[in-house]
Amino acid sequence: MVNEIVYVTHEDPVWRPEPAYIALVDLAPFGLDGQQEQVWLKPSADGGLEVACIPFCAYGMALGDRVALADERFVARVVARSGRRVFRVFFTEPRPPGDAREALRTAIAEGGFLAEWQGDRHVAIDVPEGAATSAVWMAVREEIENQTAYWEWADGEPFRTTADA
Repeated sequence: MVNEIVYVTHEDPVWRPEPAYIALVDLAPFGLDGQQEQVWLKPSADGGLEVACIPFCAYGMALGDRVALADERFVARVVARSGRRVFRVFFTEPRPPGDAREALRTAIAEGGFLAEWQGDRHVAIDVPEGAATSAVWMAVREEIENQTAYWEWADGEPFRTTADA
């Protein structure tokens, strides 16, 4: 029996580039065996490639980071950090009566943050260097305390590949 790869995709990358490149990040080093995230890339001013989406699952990578590829298909390493961070929230099912998703959408919009949703339960939020995230945190704090939502910073682990293991 052949295991099929599960792809984590970005339907609406925040910096939809033209021209666009899509590369893969193997998520096995982050505990997600058999999964790969398709990340959007755009050419950078220095001739390299820059991340044009907000990673949902890959660690150690953020919007605007410059990356290098292996075999023109997989992200091999982060060459230069953009200074941005990714704040991720995952909402559990069933949803509680005090569902915080709309409050979070409002906090994202009012704070001027960029965000990408994967379905309606998982959001990756771009946090530029020096941006205050207190309103975003407060929008989901109660759900996090009640364990109906979970959060993380994407730079909680460094970027790595299976070759790094």
